[in-house]
Amino acid sequence: MRTNQVHPFLTMKFATAAALFAAAGCASAHTIFQEISVNGVSQGNHNCMRLPSYDGPISDVTSSSMSCNGSPNTLDTVSPNVCSVPAGAQVTLRWGHTLTSGSSDVIDASHKGPIMVYMAKVSNAATSAAPTSGWFKIYEAGLSGGKWAVDNLIANGGKLTVTIPSCIPAGDYLFRGELIALHAASSYPGAQLYMECAQIRVTGGGSKSPATVSIPGAYKSSDPGITYNLYSGQTTYTIPGPRPFTC
Repeated sequence: MRTNQVHPFLTMKFATAAALFAAAGCASAHTIFQEISVNGVSQGNHNCMRLPSYDGPISDVTSSSMSCNGSPNTLDTVSPNVCSVPAGAQVTLRWGHTLTSGSSDVIDASHKGPIMVYMAKVSNAATSAAPTSGWFKIYEAGLSGGKWAVDNLIANGGKLTVTIPSCIPAGDYLFRGELIALHAASSYPGAQLYMECAQIRVTGGGSKSPATVSIPGAYKSSDPGITYNLYSGQTTYTIPGPRPFTC
């Protein structure tokens, strides 16, 4: 009796073809973090946001655009407003494929990867340049039980809810939502990083000073969360950057 087997070379070729298809066929299936809600109340679509009109990624982790996006994605939709957020509040971030996309068009399902949220204190959230230092992470989700953070985001209509630490000082902050798509990340530069910043003013709060990192600087090209083969059957993933701050 003859057993049909797939030659290892063909298996490798199929995996390579799948990776190339995901990279090429979904090249325009990008995403933009574009709205926040505070304790369940929407602050208005695009309000208090620094947004590009183009939904393209950053692939160079040393780029000065890593903090709040930028060149080659011009930030041409920048709100003059700052949204008030009580310390300890629940903030919901909403992503969409474009600035006019609804909840059914978040990002292509092939763009699997982690989601992180950072904050940085600034003197004026509406006018301060995006800092390269002073960033601290408040949330991260990667791969758990075979599900990626992006899978859960799509299932939830592009929405993710996080908690503002109750112990951080009151004042103005840039609130950075970041998604990393790993479908082409098997070599560097291949990971697609999507980030935008909301402009918020934390009220109440405390006096804790979180440890901070620089962005760019928190990630390296050799990090296992930046260079990662999505198609190799791995069941674990190391999220790049620091661990989230807790009070």
